[in-house]
Amino acid sequence: MKSKQTYFLALLSAFLLWLAWPPMPFTTPLLLIGLVPLLIAIDHIAGSNFKKAGKRVFLTAGLTFLTWNTAAIYWVYNAISAYNNPIVAIPVSLIPYGLGALLMTFSVWLYYRLGRYVNKTVAYIGLISFYIALEYLQQTWDLAFPWMTLGNGLAGMHQLAQWYDYTGVYGGSLWILTSNILAFEAYKKLKSQTGYLKYRSLGIWVVVVIIPVTVSLTKYFTAEQKGTPSNVVVVQPNIDPYQKLENIPPAEQIKILTRLSDSIGQTNTEYFIWPETAIPNYADEDRIRSNNDFINLQSFLSKYKNGTLITGIESIKIYQDKKTITSKFDNQQGVYFDNFNTAMQVENSANVQFYHKSKLVPGVEKMPFPKVFSFLDGVFAQLGGTVGGWGWQDKPSVLYAQSGIGAAPVVCYESLWGDWIGQQVKDGAQFIAIITNDGWWGNTSGKDQHEMYAKLRAIETHRDVARSANTGISCFINQRGDITQSTKWWTRTAIKANINLNDELTFYAKNGDIIAKLLSLAAILLALIIPYRKWIRKPRHA
Repeated sequence: MKSKQTYFLALLSAFLLWLAWPPMPFTTPLLLIGLVPLLIAIDHIAGSNFKKAGKRVFLTAGLTFLTWNTAAIYWVYNAISAYNNPIVAIPVSLIPYGLGALLMTFSVWLYYRLGRYVNKTVAYIGLISFYIALEYLQQTWDLAFPWMTLGNGLAGMHQLAQWYDYTGVYGGSLWILTSNILAFEAYKKLKSQTGYLKYRSLGIWVVVVIIPVTVSLTKYFTAEQKGTPSNVVVVQPNIDPYQKLENIPPAEQIKILTRLSDSIGQTNTEYFIWPETAIPNYADEDRIRSNNDFINLQSFLSKYKNGTLITGIESIKIYQDKKTITSKFDNQQGVYFDNFNTAMQVENSANVQFYHKSKLVPGVEKMPFPKVFSFLDGVFAQLGGTVGGWGWQDKPSVLYAQSGIGAAPVVCYESLWGDWIGQQVKDGAQFIAIITNDGWWGNTSGKDQHEMYAKLRAIETHRDVARSANTGISCFINQRGDITQSTKWWTRTAIKANINLNDELTFYAKNGDIIAKLLSLAAILLALIIPYRKWIRKPRHA
C-alpha cells in the first residue's frame, strides 16, 4: 500500500464521520464503521517496515480528525469572530478545529505505540481508553470544547441512544469505538481466512451492534412521559445580535419579549422562558429590585398569578476588594466588579434568583488557565479586560419557584455537559430550561447541532426541555428526546406547551460520567506500559 492509499483511507474515514454527524439525516449508523478505513491504514503502516512509522501514523490519523472536525464545525469561526475581530478569530478558531483533532490523533498514536509491546486485545482496550480519556479531558480542562465527543453523534438518531439514561454520551463513544474495532477485525478475517470461521468476527460485530439498538428501540417505543403537567411559554424575539447592543434599547427589547409572551400566555401559564442575554444592560445584582427593567418584568408577570420568568441577562456584582480572579477594577467608582452571563428568575414576589453561566467558551469568554496567567492581569487590564474574562460559579444550581418547581438553568454552550445538568437534576430540577443565542453563528449547521444535542440531555435525565433561542431554533423536547414543537430559524415568535415535571432520577443523573472516569484511569495505567517496555517485552518491529 502506497502513501497515497493510506492518506486516501484517512480521508475516507473523515468523509464517513462527517456524513454521519448531525445534522445529516438518516446516516448516523455510519459512525459504527466510519473509523474502519483509518484503522486499515494504521494497521498497514504498523505492519510495514516504514522509517519513522510513528510519525506516519500521527500524520495519517491527524488528516482524518482535522478534516472531520473542520468540516463538522466550520461555523465556529462565525461565533468567535462575533466576539473578536476577524484577524484574532482565525487563530482562536484553531482551538476547536485543531486541538480536538490533535487529542483524537494522539489517542491513535498511543494505540499504535502500545500495540508494539502488548497483544492485540490489550491494544484495542488501550485505543478505547485513550480516546475516551482525551474526550473527557476535552470536557473538564480549561480548553474544554466537548462538541465533537463521539457519543454526541447519536443525536442524529436519538432513537438509538435511549440507554444514555444509564451511560451518558460516553457510553455512546464506547459503543461506536467498539463497533469500529470489531468491524475492522471482521474485515481482516473476511479478507484473510477461508471457510465458515471467517464469518465469526462478522457475527460478533453484528451482535454488538444489534443488542444496543434493540434495547434502545424497545425503551423508546415503551417509554412513558412521567410527571405532572405545567404550561410553559418559550419566546424567540429574533433580535439581530449584531444590532441588539447598539441599535435596540433594552426597554424596546423587553417590549418585544412581553408582547410575544402575552400573545399566547394563559392564566395557568407557570413559566415564561426568554433567551440568553435577553436583557443586555449589565444590571447590578445587589440592586436589581430597583432596576427599571426588573420593575417592568414584575409588571408583566402581575397578569399571571402563578407565573415565573427565566430570562437571560448580563449582570454585574460589585466588591470592595478583588474577591475573584475575574474581577475588574472600576477606576471611576474605585471598586471591583465581575460581569456575568446570567439566567435570572423573576416571580410575583420580591424573590429573585441568579444563575451564572459556568461553562465558558475558552478564548472568547474565558482566558484558559487564569491562575497560571494571573501575573498578566495588569497587562490585560490595560487592554480593557482581565485574565479571567467573564465571571462564573463553581457549582451547578437549581432555580426554585414559589410553587416548589425546580428548573435547571442551562446557558447556551452548557447544554453539552451532561454531568453538570445531571447534578442539577439530582439537586431537584424537574425540567431543563435552555436559554441561548445562536444568532452569532448565522444560518449554519451549528445551530442545528446545538438543538439536537439537547435531545441527549432529555434522554439522560428523563427531563422535558424548554429551549429558548434568540433567533432560533427554539423548541420543546420530551423525556425520550423527541422534539415535539419547534420554531423556524430567524423568525419572531413564541410557542407554548404542557411539559411534564418529573422527579424520577435516572442512573446517569445519580452517577454521572463514571464510564469516562474509569476509562481515564485505565488509559493512565496502559500508557505507563509504553515507557517501561523493556520490562514487558521487546518490540515486534521498529
